[in-house]
Amino acid sequence: MSTPSAEAPPSGDVIHLLIQQHGQIRDLFLTVVASAGPRRREAFEELMRLLAVHETAEQEIVHPLARRSLPGGEGIVEDRLAEEHEAETMLAELDGMDPDDARFLPLLEELRKNVLTHARAEERYEFVRLRAEFSDAQRKGLAAAVRAAQAVAPTHPHPGVERPAENLLAGPFLALADRVRDLIRKAME
Repeated sequence: MSTPSAEAPPSGDVIHLLIQQHGQIRDLFLTVVASAGPRRREAFEELMRLLAVHETAEQEIVHPLARRSLPGGEGIVEDRLAEEHEAETMLAELDGMDPDDARFLPLLEELRKNVLTHARAEERYEFVRLRAEFSDAQRKGLAAAVRAAQAVAPTHPHPGVERPAENLLAGPFLALADRVRDLIRKAME
């Protein structure tokens, strides 16, 4: 299975890129629910990877920018970080669970609701304001920064590592460990 592209077209800005990924995440939730057996595990792993790299890049690039640049940015970002921590905790629990476990789909549904609510809050309270605050050229530059952060981000959830400093210190090691873990899993299939 191919991983959905974490990149927007070269002309896209950071807001376009992140909203596009929100759409991919919504679609992947549906794919996981509609699948069964090994295909469900595969679809879930794809969803988990996209959520992990997406959130890491937001935590390293977008949230610090919003915190510094937007009126009320501190509160907006703290709310998003709390939501992200809760989602990462649920995602980590799902990662350790067999997709055929009777608890898997109910927990996935709870995660889906939380993630979609979180995405709407980002789009409404953070992204709209960032779009107004920064020029087209700046937003395109930020998209490149987000793509670079996603290229080296962890591929599994790590609850408790939502702050930029934590991501920058622990992120490279976690990303390497995650990517090795992914290769081992794939080799054992």
